[in-house]
Amino acid sequence: MSHDPLDLFRLKGRTALVTGARREIGRAIALALGRAGAQVAIHHAGTPEEEADAGAVVRELEQDGGTARAFAQDFALDDAGRRLAETVSAWSPVDILVLNASIELPEPFEAIDRGRFDRQIAVNLRSPMELLQELVPPMGRRGWGRVVTIGSVQQVRPHPRMLVYAGTKAAQLNWAWNLARQFGGQGVTVNNLAPGAILTARNREQMAVEGEVLAQRIPTGRLGRPDDLVGAALLLCSDAGAYINGINLYVDGGRSIA
Repeated sequence: MSHDPLDLFRLKGRTALVTGARREIGRAIALALGRAGAQVAIHHAGTPEEEADAGAVVRELEQDGGTARAFAQDFALDDAGRRLAETVSAWSPVDILVLNASIELPEPFEAIDRGRFDRQIAVNLRSPMELLQELVPPMGRRGWGRVVTIGSVQQVRPHPRMLVYAGTKAAQLNWAWNLARQFGGQGVTVNNLAPGAILTARNREQMAVEGEVLAQRIPTGRLGRPDDLVGAALLLCSDAGAYINGINLYVDGGRSIA
């Protein structure tokens, strides 16, 4: 029997599905899981740009000796979560689900309309719910599973212009708590990983204006990077985190306590 504590982090024989994995946080987590030994389903929304990015992630993992495949599905469409679960499961039963894909449409509270509201609900909640419904019960029947929802500091520190997005992240945390209770006794852990101010392509323009001031309010004194999420994600997705269930883990440089 090995006494190497790093063995607990290894994922050989496991299959992971990471949604929104073509760049930034999703890409960093997908690469980490693949390099830890999992075969990885790289989900993207299906545009030519996203397909190219997802293909690059797959090639990078294959060059490292891993196994990966890209899967396209637009979460704004009806039954998108169910369709993705079906196609990925036909490739391999899913042991690890990382719900990273989301959209945020910043706007004043008074300007929120039905179209933008519905799109954020579909991508951030409805399709992820379908994935959970399709993939978590089989994990329980097999006696092992890991679910990590990628939340946000917006759950508790909502930006005035992100009322809908912040609300979806708060709902997702509630789901993680709920499912952790339901499936913890079946070998499945469900946890929420909440980034703080992470510099990504999505917020690069905003951070060019606000980043320096924001960094001064973060105890570590800097904005986060996608790779800052990797260690926590690997812990929660592996046997090393087998007794961690139903937590909300901030990776925010201390922003949530500042």
